[in-house]
Amino acid sequence: ELYELLHETYGVMVYQEDVIRVGHFFAGLTLAEADYLRRGMSWKFKKRNEFDKVRENFFKNCEAKGYNSKTIFDIWTQIESFANYAFSKGHSASYAVESFQALFLKAYFPLEYMVATLNNGGGFYRAEFYVHEARLHGATIVAPCINVSSNEYVIDGKIIYLSLSLIAEIEHHTVTLIIQERNANGFYINLYDFTKRVPISLEQIRILIRADAFRFTGKTKKELLWEVHSIVNPIKKISGTKHLFDEAPKTYELPALHNSNIDDMFDEIELFGYALNTPFSLLKEPIKSTLMSKDLMHFENKLIEIVGYLVTTKPTRTSSGQRMYFGTFIDQEGMWLDTVHFPPSASAFPFRGKGCYKIVGKVTTEFSFRTIEVSELHRLAFVDREV
Repeated sequence: ELYELLHETYGVMVYQEDVIRVGHFFAGLTLAEADYLRRGMSWKFKKRNEFDKVRENFFKNCEAKGYNSKTIFDIWTQIESFANYAFSKGHSASYAVESFQALFLKAYFPLEYMVATLNNGGGFYRAEFYVHEARLHGATIVAPCINVSSNEYVIDGKIIYLSLSLIAEIEHHTVTLIIQERNANGFYINLYDFTKRVPISLEQIRILIRADAFRFTGKTKKELLWEVHSIVNPIKKISGTKHLFDEAPKTYELPALHNSNIDDMFDEIELFGYALNTPFSLLKEPIKSTLMSKDLMHFENKLIEIVGYLVTTKPTRTSSGQRMYFGTFIDQEGMWLDTVHFPPSASAFPFRGKGCYKIVGKVTTEFSFRTIEVSELHRLAFVDREV
């Protein structure tokens, strides 16, 4: 009888509409009562007296129809257990369509898909891992540029420009002024041209320079930081006024200025939240282990040591209530590593925030999926910027 009612789903209740159908046709409830049964499965409704009345009618009607007590109780149990996971058929159809559309776009337009995901606020992971995924699909990720970037991520072929709004401490008003002036009067020629056209504070310009947004000038960030002080202060006093003649700023002969990739990466971490280069290059000590995620298949049930950059953790508890974790990392090649941290190791070797970790553990395989059962976890030290 249930199979006839639920033939689309082979006799299994899958949709909320199935509860209505079972309640109405199987238990003889009115459609209003059956719908109340569907809504009443949540804990909020279960506390109401009306729900108890519907439950009572369900059993009473089923007994009147001649069903045995075990059958009635089993079906009621199915409805109760199903209710925590139920969703409407309309939602199911729309999510299925959207899922297939998203899968198609991710498969055939992966870079555009990742940029759209970032502009939509990201998802479960931090923004840097959607950027990382785009890089794995061949994208070149570059810092914001005042001549290209907007208040969203921008894609140009295989180049993805970070958003101007991503830069820490940059005001929304500043981004708006930069884009409006660029749209009205074209690209900025150099730092001096920018300061004439966009009336913003010295501090905001310094942040843009540190974010490498003026790299199109061909000058280093340190050169530009020197230059901006000779430009902005006199102009700032008369910001917004027109000049009959264009007076070029004074130029100074600067000593050789040292530029460091390490400094750039720390600027990126401070201003964007993550470095555009691999975080493994910031480690104080050389990495001894050369093991990668792809090599784990050769070490099943063996103890290994591998280095990974922490992506995310998921805390949970064992049946006895002890705390344990699942971890996700990326290796030095950018590929994914999954770990499980049972209570003894989770307690002795806890996670210590973002960063790179030395992972010691046994490689296990379940349903062709490889996981490292962690016995030791050590956060590796980054270089000191001041050194």
